[in-house]
Amino acid sequence: MNFPDIIAFAVPAFAILVLAEMIAVRIMKRGRYEARDSAASLIMGFGSELAPLLGGGALVFGVFMAAYEFRLMTIPNAWWAVVLCFVLDDFRYYWWHRISHERRWFWASHVIHHSSQHYNLTTALRQTWTGQIIGQLLFKTPLILIGFHPAMVLFVGAVNLIYQFWIHTELINRMGPFEWVFNTPSHHRVHHATNPRYLDANYAGTLIIWDRMFGTFVAEEESEQPRYGIIKNLGTFNPLLIAFHEWIGIAKDVWGARSIKEASGYLFGPPGWSPDGSRMTSAMIKERWARVHGDQADVDEAGRVAAQPAE
Repeated sequence: MNFPDIIAFAVPAFAILVLAEMIAVRIMKRGRYEARDSAASLIMGFGSELAPLLGGGALVFGVFMAAYEFRLMTIPNAWWAVVLCFVLDDFRYYWWHRISHERRWFWASHVIHHSSQHYNLTTALRQTWTGQIIGQLLFKTPLILIGFHPAMVLFVGAVNLIYQFWIHTELINRMGPFEWVFNTPSHHRVHHATNPRYLDANYAGTLIIWDRMFGTFVAEEESEQPRYGIIKNLGTFNPLLIAFHEWIGIAKDVWGARSIKEASGYLFGPPGWSPDGSRMTSAMIKERWARVHGDQADVDEAGRVAAQPAE
């Protein structure tokens, strides 16, 4: 079974759909586009495609092929294996995505995707320049060690990525029973929102069942429109600042740390962590919101952190 480069085939479709959404937004007066914001998203997307060509892509594939030599079994390149690999990869994506919100080191790369204050199809293309290698090595290698061929693992990952493109829109409302199993624009709008009600939620790639299983699902409320971006918005469309602002923030915090423990907290604690609690993590924001609204039952007792940093 051959696995085509479906991303290359999808790019023209992405461009057509972006143009179609721009026209629909203008006609329907629903959703938002801002020229500088969309341009920044497109530049970030272009950069994310160039980054693997600088050697990272070859490194990842080389490690995958080396790991495949130590596989526990050989899983055939059959249709059922592709389906199984896709489900396991989507499960893998859920945890990688969740950790990318819960730990600042990983958030520094993922924050790029959340940095737009608009929510449209160009937002889907606003991707990291720095986080692709480590994420794939840490979280995809286990699938290869199980016995899935690296080409299959990369293929199902591309399918997942393409699926997630269309859910970045405000033009599609609720989708009925489809939403019980699959990620949808409504579910993903919640994930991109900074409203306290919506923080720490809906990490799914394709299957929303993981959020339902692990207690991170939050439904979009008609009474509360999502507000997009990050807790402390950038106020710039400069691609270099978009790409590296959180890494710069980490470097400043670690430089000023008074102990190894503080430095570790700035590196691997939740986004917004500070030794004296003067900044706020998303869990703290949710807890404060719940106290004000008398809804403590909705607060995760484990103090789950994740969605956006607060400083």
